[in-house]
Amino acid sequence: MNPDASVPSPWHSGELAMQSLVGVREQLAELGPRVIRDYMPEQHRNFFEQLPFLITGSLDPAQQPWASVLAAPKGFAHAPDEHHLRIDALPTADDPLADTLVPGAPIGLLGIEPHTRRRNRMNGVLAQADAQGFAVEVRQSFGNCPKYIQAREPVYVDATRAAPAARRTERMGAAARRIVSAADTFFIATTHLASGTVDVSHRGGRPGFVRQDEDGMLTVPDFIGNSFFNTLGNIVLEPRAGLLFIDFDTGDLLQLAVNAEVVWDGPALAAFGGAERLLRMQVVSVLHRPAALPLRWSPAQLSPYLAATGRWPETA
Repeated sequence: MNPDASVPSPWHSGELAMQSLVGVREQLAELGPRVIRDYMPEQHRNFFEQLPFLITGSLDPAQQPWASVLAAPKGFAHAPDEHHLRIDALPTADDPLADTLVPGAPIGLLGIEPHTRRRNRMNGVLAQADAQGFAVEVRQSFGNCPKYIQAREPVYVDATRAAPAARRTERMGAAARRIVSAADTFFIATTHLASGTVDVSHRGGRPGFVRQDEDGMLTVPDFIGNSFFNTLGNIVLEPRAGLLFIDFDTGDLLQLAVNAEVVWDGPALAAFGGAERLLRMQVVSVLHRPAALPLRWSPAQLSPYLAATGRWPETA
C-alpha cells in the first residue's frame, strides 16, 4: 500500500539513505507518519511524569551536539497539554545544556525507565525558560523498543552535597577511560542541521562494548533495532555527536564531543556477533563531572537480547 501523499514524511535525506541501504525505505514510508507524531499521546505524557530523570540533547553555539541528564523528584517533567512538556529542573553551570536554554533553541529528550525497559523520544524547541525550568514545544514524539536496555532502578542520594569541580580536557584521562571501559550503556546526541533539530538516543551492550584505542578512537557495534536510523541518519549528514556516560555507582558524568562515522564492512565488523554496522567515533573534547548526578542505581540485569551479541576480545 502506498503512503498517503498528503501526510508529510517524518524522514530526512540521511535517514532515507540509511533505510534504502538496508531495504526498509518503502516499509517505513508507510509506517513513519503513523508512529512519529507532532504531539504526545496520553501514555507518553503520563510516562514522562513518572520519571526521576531525563536525557537531553542540545547544540552549543558552535553547533556541537551534547548529551546531558537532568534529575529531580518524580513529576518534575509534566505535560500541560499534548503539545508541550514542562520541565521543572535546570542544569548546573558546568553542563553544556546550561548555555542553550533560550527560546527557539532545538532540544532532544529521551524519557527512559531502565527497570521497566520503557523509553520514549521527544524532539522539539524551547518554548519558554525561566528561573525554575523550561518548556518544550513538541515537534516529534515516538516510542522505542526495549532492546538492549539494562534493567536497573535509580534511588536518590543527598543532592545538596557539593560535587567536585568539573574537568575539561582534549583527551581522555584514566578516570574517563575507566568509565568507558566499564560501560554497558551510553547516550548519543546528534543533529540534522538543515532542519535545526536535535535527537538523543540510547545505546546498550555487554560491559566493555565500547572499544577504546590509544588515539582516542571509540568503536561500538550497532545492533538491529527499529531501522528508523534517526541517529545514524543524522551522522551521515553531520558527523559531530555528543556522548553521555553515567557511572551508576558514583554518579560521575562523562560527556564527550566526538566526530563519528558509520562502518559497513571490515574484519572487525564481520567478527563481532550480532553487529549490523560499527560506529567509530574520534573524541575531540572531554568533560568529566564527578558525582554530578544525585542518583545511584541497583545492580544491572543485562538485556536478554545481548545473549546473541559478541565481545571485542573475540574479534582479535
